[in-house]
Amino acid sequence: MKKKPTADINLRILEVRKVLGLDQKEFAGRIKVSRSYIGVLEATDREINDRIIELICLNFSVNEKWLRYGTGKMFREKPDTSLDRVVHTFEKLDEYLQEYVLRQLDILLEAQEKNREKK
Repeated sequence: MKKKPTADINLRILEVRKVLGLDQKEFAGRIKVSRSYIGVLEATDREINDRIIELICLNFSVNEKWLRYGTGKMFREKPDTSLDRVVHTFEKLDEYLQEYVLRQLDILLEAQEKNREKK
């Protein structure tokens, strides 16, 4: 049986946002929800669904156990990697350019596979 998040999760979301120095609009934009939805989550004891928890943890490197239950450190300990930089940059692109990048990656993977087959 899955352990239910504690009621203080709403306050922890507010705490994450404040520690990161983001306003509600910036925070909401990063996880693709409305500013008003973040306001409701922070100001009430409304239940937080798993999707929102996952988005917060993924986008801000938040420790999921800390966010759900208040245990451990607020942030996951991980080095800033090239992949993090790529993801952060990719998220800034509009949908058309994101699709273009994905097509280019597919082309690069195909070329790499063909090159491996030649060896």
